[in-house]
Amino acid sequence: MSTAVGGRVAALDNAWLRFAVRRCGRLLVAVWVLLTAAFGMIHLIPGDPVRAALGPSAPAELVAARRAALGLDDPLWQQYLHYLGDLFTGKLGTSLGSGLPVAQVIGDRLPATLEIAGYAFLFAVVVAVPLGTGMAVLTRGGRRRRGELAFTSTTAVLAAIPEFLVAVGLVFVFGVTLGWLPVAGRSGPESYVLPVLALAAGPAAILARITRVEMLAVLRADYIRTARAKRLPASWVYLRHALPNALTAALTLGGLLLSAMVAGTVLVENVFAWPGLGSTIVQSILTKDYPLVQGIVLVYGLGVLLVNLLVDVALALLDPRSTIREG
Repeated sequence: MSTAVGGRVAALDNAWLRFAVRRCGRLLVAVWVLLTAAFGMIHLIPGDPVRAALGPSAPAELVAARRAALGLDDPLWQQYLHYLGDLFTGKLGTSLGSGLPVAQVIGDRLPATLEIAGYAFLFAVVVAVPLGTGMAVLTRGGRRRRGELAFTSTTAVLAAIPEFLVAVGLVFVFGVTLGWLPVAGRSGPESYVLPVLALAAGPAAILARITRVEMLAVLRADYIRTARAKRLPASWVYLRHALPNALTAALTLGGLLLSAMVAGTVLVENVFAWPGLGSTIVQSILTKDYPLVQGIVLVYGLGVLLVNLLVDVALALLDPRSTIREG
């Protein structure tokens, strides 16, 4: 008996080891693709970054000297190797526009971006999961058709509207027309409301729809009927037996939505003049600030990859049979 148990534990350990190796290998490949894409895209943008940084009236000799000092006259493949070499030694370079280290600029701006992305994700989960669960309970078995229609119509509209249009609408209604909330800057708790709502509205609608669909499927399962036949309290059946099984798909989607929210901060931050990485990367692209663009793209990409990795690990913990073995 103990030998059989030991064999199953060893097999599970090996499955986890293979799972970890596969995920780490994919992560390394994705990071390399990300770095190469960030380097290639910024160099495809026409224009001289040094001229853009020094201004049109800068002497040609100064521009040439600055280009040579930054290695921009070297062949592209040499610049690429220098770029990778600097990253391996922890160097992100110096901003061409401000002259500050890229790591310092990112460190100053990153907290503002993480705040609205984190608050938006928290808001979406807190609103969407109870809403989707409640609507599934209320509309199961074809009951309350009007409520179901109102829910599906409203969430479909919210999910289809891009973040920047939601942001513009919120600015017009609550900032310009009613004057209740500030529409720009990061000056207090009230300044977070509109950016967070703009970022969370679409993902919350999608998550609520998925939660409802998954919950309806779980409520039709045999073990739920068995739990009801035992006359267990309804709240216990929904919260203890149904909700954990319905959250597997919601968790997968939630991770993808968090990645989308991080990327969506680029648009929302520019609408609300939010001092984060999103507004900074737009300005640095316009001025062709190579090191700053590459550094911010790297941070955004690593953030998305890390979220996806955490989602994979969480799913593997919830359902090892399907996730670990399939890889």
